Amino acid sequence: MHPLLSKTAAALVVSALAQGIAQAALFAVDPGPYQPAIGSFAGWYQDTHGRTLDLCLSKAVSSRVPSAPGAPTYMCNLLPAPGIFDDTKPLVFPTNFPDEAFWFTADGAIVDAARGIDLTYVSAVEAAFSGGEPVEGDQISFARIRIRVDVPTAGTYVITHPYGVDVFNVDTPGRRAINMTRDIGIGVPKTYDGALKGDVGPFLRSVNGPYTETNPVTGSAEQFIGDPNLSEAVTGSPFNTNFIRIEGPNGIDLTTTAFAISGKLSTVVRPTPMITQRSTYSRKAGDSAPVAQQDVFVLAPPPPGTVALTSNNPVLNLTELNGTGSWYAQSSTNPSLPTTLQLTADNHVAIPSSTPTTLSTPLSDLVVIQRAEYSLNSGQLTIVASTSDETSPPVLTATSGSGAAIGALSGDSAVKTLATGLSPIPPAKVRVTSSNGGTDTEEVVILP
Repeated sequence: MHPLLSKTAAALVVSALAQGIAQAALFAVDPGPYQPAIGSFAGWYQDTHGRTLDLCLSKAVSSRVPSAPGAPTYMCNLLPAPGIFDDTKPLVFPTNFPDEAFWFTADGAIVDAARGIDLTYVSAVEAAFSGGEPVEGDQISFARIRIRVDVPTAGTYVITHPYGVDVFNVDTPGRRAINMTRDIGIGVPKTYDGALKGDVGPFLRSVNGPYTETNPVTGSAEQFIGDPNLSEAVTGSPFNTNFIRIEGPNGIDLTTTAFAISGKLSTVVRPTPMITQRSTYSRKAGDSAPVAQQDVFVLAPPPPGTVALTSNNPVLNLTELNGTGSWYAQSSTNPSLPTTLQLTADNHVAIPSSTPTTLSTPLSDLVVIQRAEYSLNSGQLTIVASTSDETSPPVLTATSGSGAAIGALSGDSAVKTLATGLSPIPPAKVRVTSSNGGTDTEEVVILP
């Protein structure tokens, strides 16, 4: 599993429908200083559901699955490597240290010999070394999604998993006809924030956990989000797809909800994570007064966590639908601009050490570009855009994708237009910004 040798082979990924691009997978990482006792890696990662996991190096073993001679049932995925790491001896960096370690793993499989399907699935946040072996200065981390499948026939296969959907066109069936590894975050050694942009997160966790075990080295009780020696149902998918499903030719449709999960809960005290996604208003003329609407979207830990719009009077509680951590609320208050909203998220019921977080976010109108066209023949750029503020339409200004000024849109209503000569090169994108804070970006359609 050396990270620099992983690649996509044998199958063409037609569409890695990167739902993960839209998600905030992981929220924060240990900023340091990094401790030599754990190989000078980041001590922890925190996800958007509020769980913080340490680099899992504990030698605690499962009380549910008995160990066998030479095969301890560790709660962490400690991988012995001859000449590099002997798990029977004390952990010492760099002379006796794993060449691969993990903050989190979630592995699953689907095997159906009658249908000719053998699928393995790996998701992980991994610690490794750019040169392969433990060396100071070579430490790297990354978020990994790996899908390998033996398939019986050529055709299109759709694989849905907790962190997205991947679609493969297979021309040559057989062993590992699908062989995809997506590692995100590998960059400058000892810089660990790249994995925050990966597809992994929030952390899946066993529906039966957390589990408490004793670390024989320290004598301390430790908590784990799962037991990697078991296959269990999980929760935590950002898309509520807590399963692996493969669909393919000739009616292939197989699903599993069983995962082997590893991850050690940290004792580090962290605030409740919260990301404001959108806070916009609209208003239009009413019979006696403007009819207004405010829409607020937030990512934060799901219930029993809470999110409230505390600047509203009375306080407005946001609603979360399906355990994915996506919160929403609507208010009919007509805002006086400029307005800044205040939101508070609290996750102490799920994680007692978690402290509340309060964020301020500006309220803006919603801008939509309805038309962006450039005529090569005339050299004319035409932009039509609208604002959600129909009663007091703000000024709308256009710039190119690179930020160069184009001009102001005109019109007496909420829909405004700009037609201007630009020569000889059209902009690839245009951006329209409102004086009330709203913005939209659109690719320019090129006409003859």
